[in-house]
Formats: sequence, structure tokens, C-alpha cells
Amino acid sequence: MRIVITGAAGFIGSHLSETLLDRGHSVIGIDNLLTGDLANIAHLAGRDFVFVKHDVTNFIHVDGPVDIVFHWASPASPIDYLEWPIPTLKVGALGTHKALGLAKAKGAKFVLASTSEVYGDPLEHPQRETYWGNVNPVGPRGVYDEAKRFAEAMAMAYHRYHGVDVKIVRIFNTYGPRMRVNDGRAVPNFVSQALRGEDVTIFGNGSQTRSFCYVADLVDGILRLAASATNEPVNIGNPHEMSIEAMAHLIIRMTGSSSRVVYKALPTDDPKVRQPDITRARTLLGWEPTVPLEEGLTSTIAYFRQKMGVA
Repeated sequence: MRIVITGAAGFIGSHLSETLLDRGHSVIGIDNLLTGDLANIAHLAGRDFVFVKHDVTNFIHVDGPVDIVFHWASPASPIDYLEWPIPTLKVGALGTHKALGLAKAKGAKFVLASTSEVYGDPLEHPQRETYWGNVNPVGPRGVYDEAKRFAEAMAMAYHRYHGVDVKIVRIFNTYGPRMRVNDGRAVPNFVSQALRGEDVTIFGNGSQTRSFCYVADLVDGILRLAASATNEPVNIGNPHEMSIEAMAHLIIRMTGSSSRVVYKALPTDDPKVRQPDITRARTLLGWEPTVPLEEGLTSTIAYFRQKMGVA
């Protein structure tokens, strides 16, 4: 197949590109490099991969046939969407509109990278796809949460009114190689601080929970969803829930660091809990994560050691 991926130079987009190439497909990767990095896709040179630097909030032109459009373009870390709130809103709205327009024009499937953040600070636990969420639209995190909720609404409108075969993946916390050292999310923060021997910073008291999925498992779920018949949103994430504090101590142990844990104020509207109900993924896709946490962290820590030049 001939496949377009927006956000192809990002953490997940680069892994998605690589896996699709490994499966024999042709990939056109589009990214404006706001948060993406060419280093993530440098190893794809010489393969059936074409990179186009382009801002997808503008019209997207691709010559020739396209079978699938994966729309992955967006800042995804709180430090990014708080620094670039308007570009985040624009890529969720205008970028999704342009990517859907490409899929419609080419008769292609459209796969949207949505997020567990559509559930906000949830009042339902674990979160099922039928839950409508608890999002503060005027809070600082609303620029990301509402951009993704709008993107889902637009995707379903194109499905209902234009017949576009739409897939919506709600991604829960994911980690792995090619995350940025300064990404700002829990795993890269904890790993980079521990490798430097710095204090490991927890926001809040550390009792808030997350569910961490290794990137290879996530990509497998995404591709199973792309090949499925469903047009309903599907949670893809690891249902194993753990506290942020437990993750910090695990990473300190696994890096052999002497770092200590310090606590700072919890950011506004930061979710207290996060755990996917993956019944729909298990039932419709035959998917569930298989990579154990410590195995995934071993690969991630090794990547960060190399990236940071730390022995």
C-alpha cells in the first residue's frame, strides 16, 4: 500500500513509519518539525520512504494514489502544547480537516491519533470508549484536549457525510526509544533526571496513576485497528495501572541512580487517574499489550543513555 503519515518525524509517527516499511508498504512522511526530529527517521533513508517538510494546517498535496492517511501531527506533551497552544488547536482542527480532505480525495482510509486526554480528569475508572469525559475547555490543557475531541467529531462527520472509512485510536500513555530527552512527560523526565543523577521530580504527591504502554505494542494495536471494520473509537493502551511515584522509584532502581525523589505542585487539571478499558480492542482487534514494563524500560533507558552520552 501507499501510505501518508502526518507527524512522521515524531516519537510514535517514526515507529509507525518504520513498521509499515518493514511490512512492505510505501510511506510518505509529512512533518513541519515543530516537535518532530529528522534524527527519528534518518535510518529510513534509502527505503521506500519520502519525507516532505510541510505544515498540514495548509492544503496537503500528494501525487498519485494513497491507500491510508495516518494523521499523527500534533504536539503531544504538556510542555509542548502549553508553549504552542494555538498551533496545537490549529493542527487538531485545520490539520485534521486537510488530512481528511486528502483521504476523501484519494478514497483512502483515515486513521486519527486521538488520545486518552479526551476523557479529561475522568469520573469513570477505568475509562471506556463510551465515556464522554470530564474536560475543562477553558483550562490550560483544553488546547490539546479539545483539539483532539474536535478532531474526533470532524472525522466522524466525514465518515457519516462523505463515507470516509475512519478509524479513531485513543492512545494512552506510551513510552519507548525516540522520546525526546526534554519531552516533559513522566518516563523521559524520570529517565533523564536519573541518568544525570539529578533529583527526580514528581508533580503532586505521586499517588496519581498512569498506564504505560510500550511503543511496539501501541503500533501493533494501531495497525490492527487500521485493518479492522470498525469505525468506533478504540482505546489502545496498557491496562496495568501504577502510581507515578512507583514509576519514579522503578526507574531510579533500573538506572542504578542515586537520585532522590522531590515533589512539586500538581499542574492545573492534571488527571488523577488514567487506565484504559481495552475490552473493545481485545474483542474487535484481538489485541492486548505483550511487552513487560521492565523489558520496555530497559530498551528506553538504553536509548536515553546513547542519546545523552551517559555511560
